[in-house]
Amino acid sequence: MNLTWHDSRALGELLFERYDTLDPLTVRFTDLHKWVLDLEGFVGSPEQSNEKLLEAIQMAWYEEWQDEYGS
Repeated sequence: MNLTWHDSRALGELLFERYDTLDPLTVRFTDLHKWVLDLEGFVGSPEQSNEKLLEAIQMAWYEEWQDEYGS
């Protein structure tokens, strides 16, 4: 599975699987950027990221987290 920065839903799901108890809204974008780069199957380059894409990934992760832990 080859994922890029535009695969926010899939990346959010993978991040939730890896960091399931961590509230995504507490994660800094610098950490999120690094963690996405470290995901298995991620093939995007670091330079292709931007704040809008990171926010979309964070929100997809947050939706997964909300489904599991509620508010």
